[in-house]
Amino acid sequence: MGATERPKYVLLSYDAEAEFNGEDGYEETWASCTDTENLFGDPPPPPRGTYELLGCAPEGELETALTRARADGSAPLGFLVLEILGARGEPVYEWCLKDVRVLGDRPCPRDLSLRDVVIEASQHADNPSDYPQRRPLSRGFRLLGPAGEPRGSCRDLAHVDDDLPDHADPPVRLLGCAPRGALRAALDAGEEDLGHAKLLRVDAQGGTVQAAVEGELTAWIPSARGRGLVDLTLEPWSDRPPTAAEHVWELWDRGRPTEPNLWARCGTAGRTFWLATALANQDWAEPDAAPGTTYHLDGRHITDDQAFYCALGEAVNGPGGYFGRGRNDVDDALCGNFGATSPFTLIWHDAHIARASLGLTPRVDIRPETFEELLAFFTERRIDVRLA
Repeated sequence: MGATERPKYVLLSYDAEAEFNGEDGYEETWASCTDTENLFGDPPPPPRGTYELLGCAPEGELETALTRARADGSAPLGFLVLEILGARGEPVYEWCLKDVRVLGDRPCPRDLSLRDVVIEASQHADNPSDYPQRRPLSRGFRLLGPAGEPRGSCRDLAHVDDDLPDHADPPVRLLGCAPRGALRAALDAGEEDLGHAKLLRVDAQGGTVQAAVEGELTAWIPSARGRGLVDLTLEPWSDRPPTAAEHVWELWDRGRPTEPNLWARCGTAGRTFWLATALANQDWAEPDAAPGTTYHLDGRHITDDQAFYCALGEAVNGPGGYFGRGRNDVDDALCGNFGATSPFTLIWHDAHIARASLGLTPRVDIRPETFEELLAFFTERRIDVRLA
């Protein structure tokens, strides 16, 4: 391997059972790898399906959208929560649709006082099941907006099969790999089953930055990148890192950043992944600062909610630091082991930028917190925020 082709990745053996049981020392280094192909990939947008809200009594924004759809052919509704009800009318669980568009309606044949409403929507990624089943003796579904605002009810839900093709990603290729250990022995023996592996991104000093992907090694060929090197094929079973990860990892290539605000060079997706990288590099051995400590929040780049959490992590724990990636996470961090516990003082510099920006980012579900809501949250948690 040439000097300009130092390894960016390290391949480890992977044992799912040992990892689940919390065992130590089961991972073996199988290879160092110069680079990859097809590693990064954003998930395709959720397929849109057609649904029917059967026996629907619309209210609020759903009723308004339905009126518009009758006049214009269709109308946007946004985020819709279907609260599945039990036999006594109690909520059992929620199932959500996003980017909902109302297409039309017709009289319900079982009850002419109700409507069968046709909508087009995408499933929310956090849904607990592929399709919500109406419970026996249930009253059906309560329909809600993202903040719980009433949108009516329906007796059942039908899904129109859209026959969409399955999305298949190409396998990941690990380039310029120097195999060792059990992998080297398997290659030398000509074995077809090369085993399960985990790929790590490493920095210029060889330190782990973050886990990249897990999967099964399925093939290999000699590599054009050097004598004795091989190119491996890995079929992932875990999610691939998003395309934004490539830029974030380059910013962490010299190790944990020592320069503040490097995250500001990333877009929203990059800042989201930056927070995951910062969490993966959290120093759990570092003791919390004493209560009453004063921290300085650099607000020059806080133009969206992810920027706020990047800046907050650096205010508490220095460049590359982490102190939550959402309000619930900050609540957990305030309990200890994340660098600070309340009460403390937070001096928010250039706060006017966040005041004008936060809470405005478009979302398909619940909007992010506004500047005033964050101040109220901090006050509740005994954090003295001083605007500068």
